[in-house]
Amino acid sequence: MPEHVLIILNQPSVEAPAHDPKAPSFTIADVGRPQLSVMDLAATRGDGIFETLSVCGGYPQAFDHHLARFARSAAMLDLPVPDLVAWAGAIRAAVLELDAADESFVKIVLSRGVEGAEAPTGWVYAAHSPDHAQVRATGISVVTLDRGYRHDVASTSPWLLAGAKTLSYAVNKAAMREAARRGADDVVFVSSDGILLEGPTSTLVFRRGDTMVTPDHDLGVLDGTTQANLFRFAEARGMHTAFERPTLSELLGADAAWLVSSVRLVAPIRRIDAVDVPMDSALTAAMNDDLLGLRE
Repeated sequence: MPEHVLIILNQPSVEAPAHDPKAPSFTIADVGRPQLSVMDLAATRGDGIFETLSVCGGYPQAFDHHLARFARSAAMLDLPVPDLVAWAGAIRAAVLELDAADESFVKIVLSRGVEGAEAPTGWVYAAHSPDHAQVRATGISVVTLDRGYRHDVASTSPWLLAGAKTLSYAVNKAAMREAARRGADDVVFVSSDGILLEGPTSTLVFRRGDTMVTPDHDLGVLDGTTQANLFRFAEARGMHTAFERPTLSELLGADAAWLVSSVRLVAPIRRIDAVDVPMDSALTAAMNDDLLGLRE
């Protein structure tokens, strides 16, 4: 069985025509051959959305949450409504086709399609995940960077698409390069008025006593799938959970903090802006074990 799988959807949306009316819902394609038109708006404009699902022991994690977020991002970009039944089938087919591994991932992408055409483009790519064991154990160093928007940008300027998972990742990649220039591994974005937001590819979570805290979704941050699973884990252990508008001083005073995401899972933060902060190694290990054991 292959270590990489690519599936092309024939009709990614219920609102748009199929690419080939006589073809099946989706087909397995050759990963090693070109598949995307150079005129596709995914390539020329970054005009599309995506989701990345963690696959543990052959089971896609947060399946329904990812698909719901996918549909919400499509609505924010005025993309044709995704056919979630077709996408779910393609995801499951990719997982079944992929060579077995403890940790893999599936990335689903919907673009507006070739400029001037009626049909959007959709594909599913599955592969084995990198080994994140060391990062999960030893932690990461982060810097805080001003995102340049107020904390209420999602309500004042919805056309900026805060909270949508779009293909336009140039800013996020630039932020990661700036972190590297400062000798750090990752970034926590801060609003222009001092509210903590999220990482370029992750959700911020921190512990204050017996309460797990994350920035409120109305701040224009992504509705984190991994964060949602961690909050369920914390509540099952008798902990409290909260959505707040935290500041840097609150983060620096936390008992522990993490950047969490679908593939890397729970990465403990050991340094913020060159200041060492405490880590909770036992809780980190328990959270990662719980996520790796989910069978949703």
